[in-house]
Amino acid sequence: MALGATVLAFFLAVGLSAHALDELTGRPLGTGIPAATLWAVAVGSLGGAVLLGVWGISRNGLVLVPFILAGVLLVFGYNLELFGGRLHTDMGFAIAWGGFPVAVGFVAQAPGWGTPAASATAGCAAAITLSYAQRRLSMPAKQLRRRAHSVTGEITYRDGTTVTVDRATLLAPLEGALHALSLTVALLAVALLALHAH
Repeated sequence: MALGATVLAFFLAVGLSAHALDELTGRPLGTGIPAATLWAVAVGSLGGAVLLGVWGISRNGLVLVPFILAGVLLVFGYNLELFGGRLHTDMGFAIAWGGFPVAVGFVAQAPGWGTPAASATAGCAAAITLSYAQRRLSMPAKQLRRRAHSVTGEITYRDGTTVTVDRATLLAPLEGALHALSLTVALLAVALLALHAH
């Protein structure tokens, strides 16, 4: 029950609210969704996530309160680029959307401290580095897909052969690595769910 509530809370907070706020800040997806609708989705979804967190307090105690407050701060601070954009960095992304969900998931499951806490710390670190790698790959890929009008160039190798550089050439390794990372995360999630079931 707690695991499902945690997953739902992050779907509402990150999957819906954060993306709606992100679209309000510069329209990176280029949608025509009215601002009022985006605000309604953002606030309503985040409110639902907070209510799930409040429900979790009845199960886990007040230990969840700082995580709920931090989650709200991260959603608004990162996606609206508050505080001069200090949270809206590659490492800010990795901590907010990589490590933080693992930490909250650990606390929400209330397994106690000791060995599980050490595992959760390692899991947070792994999620941060994985998210950082994803962000470092996705940002230039997004720039090429969304903003680049044309790319021209040529690579000359030591043996004299040349390869033309174009948009597709630059995107191929980035998108290949991103697809591999997506599959890795999905497989890791299945493995962890199977472990949790036992």
